[in-house]
Amino acid sequence: MEEMEEELKCPVCGSFYREPIILPCSHNLCQACARNILVQTPESESPQSRRASGSAVSDYDYLDLDKMSLYSEADSGYGSYGGFASAPTTPCQKSPNGVRVFPPTAPPPPATLAPPPPPRNACLTCPQCHRSLVLDERGLRGFPRNRLLEGVIDRYQQGRAAALRCQLCEKAPKEAAVMCEQCDVFYCDPCRLRCHPPRGPLAKHRLVPPAQGRVSRRLSPRKISTCTDHELENHSMYCVQCKSPVCYQCLEEGKHSSHEVKALGAMWKLHKSQLSQALNGLSDRAKEAKEFLVQLRNMVQQIQENSVEFEACLVAQCDALIDALNRRKAQLLSRVNKEHEHKLKVVRDQISHCTVKLRQTTGLMEYCLEVIKENDPSGFLQISDALIRRVHLTEDQWGKGTLTPRMTTDFDLNLDNAPLLQSIHQLDFVQMKVSSPVPAPPILQLEECCTHNNSATLSWKQPPLSTVQVEGYILELDDGNGGQFREVYVGKETMCTVDGLHFNSTYSARVKAFNKSGVSPYSKTLVLQTSEVAWFSFDPSSAHADIIFSNDNLTVTCNSYDDRVVLGKTGFSKGLHYWELSIDRYDNHPDPAFGVARIDVLKDAMLGKDDKAWAMYVDNNRSWFMHNNSHTNRTEGGITKGATVGVLLDLTRRTLTFSINEDQQGPVAFENLEGLFFPAVSLNRNVQVTLHTGLPVPEFYASRSAMP
Repeated sequence: MEEMEEELKCPVCGSFYREPIILPCSHNLCQACARNILVQTPESESPQSRRASGSAVSDYDYLDLDKMSLYSEADSGYGSYGGFASAPTTPCQKSPNGVRVFPPTAPPPPATLAPPPPPRNACLTCPQCHRSLVLDERGLRGFPRNRLLEGVIDRYQQGRAAALRCQLCEKAPKEAAVMCEQCDVFYCDPCRLRCHPPRGPLAKHRLVPPAQGRVSRRLSPRKISTCTDHELENHSMYCVQCKSPVCYQCLEEGKHSSHEVKALGAMWKLHKSQLSQALNGLSDRAKEAKEFLVQLRNMVQQIQENSVEFEACLVAQCDALIDALNRRKAQLLSRVNKEHEHKLKVVRDQISHCTVKLRQTTGLMEYCLEVIKENDPSGFLQISDALIRRVHLTEDQWGKGTLTPRMTTDFDLNLDNAPLLQSIHQLDFVQMKVSSPVPAPPILQLEECCTHNNSATLSWKQPPLSTVQVEGYILELDDGNGGQFREVYVGKETMCTVDGLHFNSTYSARVKAFNKSGVSPYSKTLVLQTSEVAWFSFDPSSAHADIIFSNDNLTVTCNSYDDRVVLGKTGFSKGLHYWELSIDRYDNHPDPAFGVARIDVLKDAMLGKDDKAWAMYVDNNRSWFMHNNSHTNRTEGGITKGATVGVLLDLTRRTLTFSINEDQQGPVAFENLEGLFFPAVSLNRNVQVTLHTGLPVPEFYASRSAMP
């Protein structure tokens, strides 16, 4: 839990957040700290005055106040302190967290007085991302309160079981003597006398012991987050475009009329699920990092042991060379010790670096887990997007090579004691592992090389009598048309499967080995023939979540009344391909659609509604061709239970043709098709279809293809 503490401290004051507010950049600030770093922009430099004067300004100079009350990430731009022309020239100072901030232009008001309103045209710059924000007429009240963060801080402070501290001491907080239930503030005796005198309106406030105050604060009901624009309204919906909770009054005023609005509870659960899934990946990285640290610590011990063993061997050899070797022995030992220190330094530096990253990762994980425990949907959704981005960014930082040792434990040195005594002064270390010659060409193992559909598997080995060390292999394939070879694999494995080849094509393959000394000649060239017809099934990984699979992913239906899309596992960019779909169930007059689509087609709409799919949708009387929601060529002839729909994709002629029960539906459905296409179906719970692949071209198309 202690590693989470830095997530709970304000970047300006360095203390735990007090009344935190959420900036549009998703960072947090204490409300008092935000008020202290406000910078006033003169009227002549305000966005309104610039518009009135007609001077040319860019989107980075101001934002459209008619469109947004606070400035969004896209509009606010990035600036530094003093980014406005009239920003004060007061030097920046550093907060306890090392963040550069402006000192307040005036001393803070006493705690007993209400804070003054922000100056007109006030500007606030985020201390963490340096994004400049211009406040509207609501001032700091326009920023939502992060009650969820307050709850996490409260639980964290209670969990530490430390003495309660005064919340108004400026430097080292003293132990609190009382708590005011009305102010919800802990006071030490000096601060109570100074800021909370027992007279006037404050005389009616109830002061209780700190322990009792903490219990009452814990038992007090959590305040429900209200709308920043309508303080009497609770958040009830969530605007997907603005990424913020809204109330019904916001919707009635039309501020989000063209935006997608969803239920608050549903979006709360969705974002909680996304954050939990993101945490799973980060948790795996943290586990790997812990195991990696154990490995590094073991390497330290092994380096120590190897060093001792190597020194003992070296001393024994040098002592055998009598007095003449003694002077040289000291020099050689010095070199060994330097190598020893160098290895230890590299490993220890890596341990230190990895420990810091792991501590930051663990702190973020603990903070996110505490956030997930919160039951305030509005507060959670205010920070969930930023947290999800941080979790993914932190996971990406544990990328390839981060968890790989930078140093080996071996001392690749060997002392050659063969020379005569007169050569003692020329005695030196030689490399233990000498350079090896270039390896021999690999041998392709024909009995293990094969093709399946549009993929090829190749296997090879080194010659049986070859003793030359091999560090890796390079596999090359041509383009299937006798063109230039290209690298498709580089690594230490002796078997490789290459996917995504063209159907009905002939490929040439060859492989070569390499080590530090160079690259071997190529092996003999192997010719591979991919399948003439495609055998494939439906793809669960890219399908909509409502799709139900059975029969080894050859039969699909749906558990929703809405249209859902499922794609085939194999994509086509060349050749002639035909497959059929038999109608196993057809109830209540649904309208299934069949055809081809791009990999990024919409999965929650009927096939052909967007520009990523080309389809035929049918009922029990008629069929239509549809692409990008445009209907063409209505034909008589629908489908019933037991019917068979055929789809013929000819990428040589770039056409798509459909048939029902082997009868072609109209002329060619679509022409000028080019690119990568996947078989596709859209259906609902009233339809069940089974896929049949590896079929020959139907007679009606074969006879037409034979015509000159």
